[in-house]
Amino acid sequence: MTSEAAVSTTPAISSSTPAKRDYYWLRSFVAGGVAGCCAKTTIAPLDRVKILLQAQSPHYKHLGVFSTLKAVPQKEGFLGLYKGNGAMMVRIFPYGAIQFMAFDNYKKLLSKQIGISGHIHRLVAGSMAGMTAVICTYPLDVVRARLAFQVTGFHRYTGIANAFHTIYLKEGGVRGFYRGLTPTLIGMAPYAGFSFFTFGTLKSLGLKHFPELLGRPSSDNPDVLILKPQVNLLCGGVAGAVAQTISYPLDVARRRMQLGSALPDSDKCVSLKKTLAYVYTEYGIKKGLYRGLSLNYIRCVPSQAVAFTTYEFMKQFLHLN
Repeated sequence: MTSEAAVSTTPAISSSTPAKRDYYWLRSFVAGGVAGCCAKTTIAPLDRVKILLQAQSPHYKHLGVFSTLKAVPQKEGFLGLYKGNGAMMVRIFPYGAIQFMAFDNYKKLLSKQIGISGHIHRLVAGSMAGMTAVICTYPLDVVRARLAFQVTGFHRYTGIANAFHTIYLKEGGVRGFYRGLTPTLIGMAPYAGFSFFTFGTLKSLGLKHFPELLGRPSSDNPDVLILKPQVNLLCGGVAGAVAQTISYPLDVARRRMQLGSALPDSDKCVSLKKTLAYVYTEYGIKKGLYRGLSLNYIRCVPSQAVAFTTYEFMKQFLHLN
């Protein structure tokens, strides 16, 4: 029996017909999209609070993580914790689908065409997949961030369509939707890279050294050994924690640049360098560059755990192993 980590995640399709190849891509796309949606829905309230804290919302800037989680429902109702989640779901399905599908294909390309193999090809493929997904879905992320930053009674946008229309008219057309793209890509490269790298490395080492303890036969292909669900959750959680710690300051800068004119100090956040310098000078490291990191640990562990575990399940369900 071979471990899944030891074989390509993409089945041999060179002799398949175009229809079968298209069908595989569609199944792979759906698997990644479902994984992304499940992961983000799990931590949607924490994601809203993170945005409010990162951008120093005047309504909650004096509060911490848990006090903000308590204050938002009191001020805006329980659904206030899910503000912006509709835009998130519209964005996260294609984002998750593109990221997971791109990772499998980039990994295959790096291994077979360029000759990069071993653990390093996971890091490179993960970085490339994350940046590809970001570029394709970034406008939706900007709109989601703007909606999530709003506080009940102080709305600038009435919904997703209105946010798109307003940003387009008042912030330079299409360019307004790509504000903060540079720090996002710079931050995504290490985040996605180390996330896939850490998960893939833990997975391969676990199946190699402790196959009976940590692994089980895949339901759609008994000859392939995969991680048990609880081990998948643990590996995904560790991967998320490692990736977030490395890339968090860039995530703070990205959010502030995305929010643009929604912030009173938006003129100080016009470039990655200036934004990082301003946040560091004004708020310091703990209360500025790493503000909300404790929340990110709480949210990234279950998010990445659910994402990787759901994707592994969908691969079996859709016969991708």
